[in-house]
Amino acid sequence: MSAIADSLRTAVDLIWQGDPVLLRTVGLSLTVSATACALAAGLGLAAGAGLAISTFPGRRVLVTLLNTLLALPSVVVGLLVYLLLSRSGPLGAWGILFTPSAMVVAQTILIVPVIAALSRQLVADAMRDGGDQLRSIGASGFMAALLMLLHERWAVATILLAAFGRAISEVGAVMIVGGNIDGVTRVMTTTIALETSKGDLPKALALGLVLLGIVGAINALVGAAQRMHGGGLVGVR
Repeated sequence: MSAIADSLRTAVDLIWQGDPVLLRTVGLSLTVSATACALAAGLGLAAGAGLAISTFPGRRVLVTLLNTLLALPSVVVGLLVYLLLSRSGPLGAWGILFTPSAMVVAQTILIVPVIAALSRQLVADAMRDGGDQLRSIGASGFMAALLMLLHERWAVATILLAAFGRAISEVGAVMIVGGNIDGVTRVMTTTIALETSKGDLPKALALGLVLLGIVGAINALVGAAQRMHGGGLVGVR
């Protein structure tokens, strides 16, 4: 018990003193996940809005597939991106495997389905309530969907925060495509896994506390966005 208490005290000291390695690791994690979330937002919101207003054969199957991808394992995404970016893969000429760029690609693929599925349901619900009014003033279906996303901006913020939380807390994909290289691709989750296996519990605990703090802050922001929106996170049907 004393060993745990000592490790926790050391972990708090590392955070309080602003350990350079700790700060670098946290900074890289935030940069990679924020970049991935920004890229995924553009792709996911457009895809969700388009799918919400479209009618075509196989749409229901596509919606079901999209909802299934919400539970896509991060290690599967990591394997897919690794195969694409490896030297013998179709995108091997990019030369970004085992770099932060590869980690951004993996996290983007991981969270696009989250944003697309939730925004699709958000737009579909909003269009049922106010879509006819927008069409009556000449707005096209896709333009009406985009206006609905703008109107439901707090719900969109909730979706994006949830996606960011999913990205920053995953470990499998970034471990596979980043290689967990010290000072280059080592982020919070991969460092926690490595330091725990090495027995360096203070550093692992310090990063764990920071990660918990970030996730807690995200949850607080999600709650604030939900209160401003006047409801909970949009459901997936």
